[in-house]
Amino acid sequence: MNDYYEILGLKKGASKAEIKSAYRKLALKWHPDRNKSVNAEKKFKEINQAYQVLSDPKKKELYDQVGHSAYTSGGVGGGAGGGYSGQQGPFRYYTNFGGGQNVEFDLGGMDPFDIFEQFFGSRSPFGGGGRQTRRSVYEMQLTFDEGVHGVEKSTVINGKQKNIKVPAGVHDGSRIRFNEFDVVVRVSPDSKFKREDQDIYLEKEISLTQAVLGDVIKVETIDDEVKVRIRPGTQSGMVMRLRGRGVPYPNSNQRGDEYVIFKVRIPEHLSGRAKKLFEELKNEL
Repeated sequence: MNDYYEILGLKKGASKAEIKSAYRKLALKWHPDRNKSVNAEKKFKEINQAYQVLSDPKKKELYDQVGHSAYTSGGVGGGAGGGYSGQQGPFRYYTNFGGGQNVEFDLGGMDPFDIFEQFFGSRSPFGGGGRQTRRSVYEMQLTFDEGVHGVEKSTVINGKQKNIKVPAGVHDGSRIRFNEFDVVVRVSPDSKFKREDQDIYLEKEISLTQAVLGDVIKVETIDDEVKVRIRPGTQSGMVMRLRGRGVPYPNSNQRGDEYVIFKVRIPEHLSGRAKKLFEELKNEL
């Protein structure tokens, strides 16, 4: 079976959520540490290969247009079926953090390491080899601000003082891999900002007159305040995009965006004069 949709038991055009759900179930089912059948490892690699392509919007678009030949040797996809790289698909790793130690980060979404290291230890699906020694895993609690801007913390692990350097932009659940142990960071939510990957969402309340007439107001970002212009006739629920005002990507100069969602405040109590003015406006609006 070569078709990536068939490998994951899906129909062409499956959604991102459907692809992720199918991958997780099949990866757990066919992982060689659980499944002892002869073809388990081969099946497992096929599943990861399919997910690597279909979970990436650009690769998926090419696959839907060209078909399986796009990801075979000599195809227009450049041979994506030939192996796995930390720079392709859902696999994203960053090295040389933490005082020169070899560090890897597993960030953002459901990829193989999210399953391997949490459920099966540190066995890699990409090479032969047998089961390796299960790694020690420690948790580190971060505030929302520490997760966004990065932080260096000192802690005692296995009786030794360790400096753990966390880069800006890590997610809740991100795993920092050191030579001897892993650290999983837990990032607390924020009461004001909501985060999705590297994007930030903020609800901003504006008055009825500001919504109708327009205005220039200050809006909070994760770094500072910026001035934005509300256009006349802004409706409650309208969204303004602040490009590059989101969370940094680890080990990168790129940043996500901030989305400001305007909420129009309707006054609950009006003075007599205000009521009269609204009455006069009834036929105008």
